Amino acid sequence: MTVSLRELRALPGFDDTLLTEGCPTRVVLDHVTSKWGVLVLLALSDGTHRWGELRRAVDGISEKMLAQTLRTLEGDSLVLRDAHPTIPPHVEYSLTASGRELVDRMLPLVEWIARNADRMLPAAP
Repeated sequence: MTVSLRELRALPGFDDTLLTEGCPTRVVLDHVTSKWGVLVLLALSDGTHRWGELRRAVDGISEKMLAQTLRTLEGDSLVLRDAHPTIPPHVEYSLTASGRELVDRMLPLVEWIARNADRMLPAAP
């Protein structure tokens, strides 16, 4: 397992531009690690969902943010949008192979956060 930036830079395909301002990793990191991006990806880790199911699964997300987040993740080839030509419209969202690979790597981080969030945040008054 890679444990340092030095080791990451030594891997094939990586170089010293990894942390520079113009590096495309910053754009993808911003999409993937945004508050809503993480939560939508986690919701889709359970399988295919329709719009309303995602709205209920990701508590607090507005329709506008859900639409924007799904479009962004679809543009990054992490989420697949499958629109069925029916009336009323029937649209399903699922993870692509890349999205599944990402979520598989993301779940241990989310697990760690869930286990440690209470001790890291100050107690509510």
